Amino acid sequence: MQLPAQAVAATALIEVVRISALPAKRGAPFPGEVVTHWAGNEAADALALIETLPGSEQHRCGFSPGWSIRAYEDTLDLALFEAAFCFSCYEVRMYGTAVPPALATQFFDAAAPSARTLLALFREAAL
Repeated sequence: MQLPAQAVAATALIEVVRISALPAKRGAPFPGEVVTHWAGNEAADALALIETLPGSEQHRCGFSPGWSIRAYEDTLDLALFEAAFCFSCYEVRMYGTAVPPALATQFFDAAAPSARTLLALFREAAL
């Protein structure tokens, strides 16, 4: 999976969000509870893991993401990007000023070991 390289390099903090609904409008943050923050090596490791997610074919479920990450630079102003993951239809949707249109919608193999590891990290964060 491709993340916006400059945004990844600038990321100082990641919020992990347990999504509760779809946003009211396209490009708005996904509503839900922020379950944890990852910073430093933890944030870098998570982004590196996400970048290893293998691509996949599109599956149909209606896009019902359960988790998202929001990446911030050290000023903690606006999110550089948000990536919402649907482990049912294997789709990731990314929003934010750092996201070029070509990266906005991607598909990943949710059965791959790296995807299972990412989902386990999300679930562990919610405990």
